[in-house]
Amino acid sequence: MLEKLKKLDWAVIFILFCLMVIGTLLINSSNKPAANYDTRHIIFFCLGFAVMIFFSLFDYRVLIKGAYYLYGFGILLLIGLIFFGIKLNGAKSWYDLQFILFQPAELVKIILIIMIAYLLKKRDGEVLTLVDDLIPIGLAVLVPFIIVILQPDLGNAIIYIVIFIGMLWIGNLKYTYVLISILLISIIAFASFYLYQTFHEEIVVFLDENEKGHWSKRIDAILFPEAGGDRYHQDQAIMAIGSGGLLGEGYNQGIVTVPYDYSDSIFAIVGEEFGFIGSSLLLLLYFLLIYRLILIAIQTTDRAGAYIIVGITSMFIFQVFENVGMLIGIMPLTGITLPFISYGGTSLLINMMSIGIVMSIKVHQESPWMYDDEY
Repeated sequence: MLEKLKKLDWAVIFILFCLMVIGTLLINSSNKPAANYDTRHIIFFCLGFAVMIFFSLFDYRVLIKGAYYLYGFGILLLIGLIFFGIKLNGAKSWYDLQFILFQPAELVKIILIIMIAYLLKKRDGEVLTLVDDLIPIGLAVLVPFIIVILQPDLGNAIIYIVIFIGMLWIGNLKYTYVLISILLISIIAFASFYLYQTFHEEIVVFLDENEKGHWSKRIDAILFPEAGGDRYHQDQAIMAIGSGGLLGEGYNQGIVTVPYDYSDSIFAIVGEEFGFIGSSLLLLLYFLLIYRLILIAIQTTDRAGAYIIVGITSMFIFQVFENVGMLIGIMPLTGITLPFISYGGTSLLINMMSIGIVMSIKVHQESPWMYDDEY
């Protein structure tokens, strides 16, 4: 065990510790200090470090070998929400475990990464084909995507697609398929915009009737800001970030009220209280974290392990980009949190589990495999 611990990437652990301190201070400075969310954040982070160490010492190849079982378990968790889930903020996405609200869509992100890595591993670096590879992998992503988007949870559903694209890109995808995909996506995007603009009123009524009216308001806030839309959240965030200037107003000196500033909108506190310099330093920490993960992937001799790291890295990059982007007005509002900073027990623990799996790949890739057959 001691030898395994020595192989951990301690630079990554130091970055995570810095993010823990920053996140705790920011949550304390939010509009929810009386709820002891900062204390809870520290507790979840301590649990997260324990989870990370556990998965670091656990051989990741066992997870890949049981990919189908994990995938089935993840789908059952998502379906179970229909009968046993609780509804918060318009989405039936959580199990109430008394001590924590568990969101299975977060766990399914990791399960999906493992499943895709298993399917890509079978090709052993060969060029991916449409029938044997893209369709099976696409269906594996489509099932949880549909279930999650019906909850409705648009944020996590989009992350599934990002993971899919990121892992296929590194999995030796034909450039012909890439060009065709870009063309199809462009056509779908323009067609969707045209249809949404043409049948705007009908779509708004339909979404309102199905308790998804906030979707149209958030889309309108980006596409048609001059027409109104629900821009209060973004306008407040932009005002907070802009008021920080170069150096910020100072810790605990923020005065702009931003909804959910302890979770989804926590970057607004960074911009207001620590300004451009503080925001840049935080993004630099994320850059260093991503750099270390990519470096581990490059040095990994096991192809499946590299695929997993790419999936996890794609997930983190998109979450940071989307979270910051939605608060400065270039991306639509979603429920995506800022990794390791925002308050949220499930997302934090799953993110720490992800880092633990990356560490496990670094530690175990050259160690003997317990089974005779290929995983």
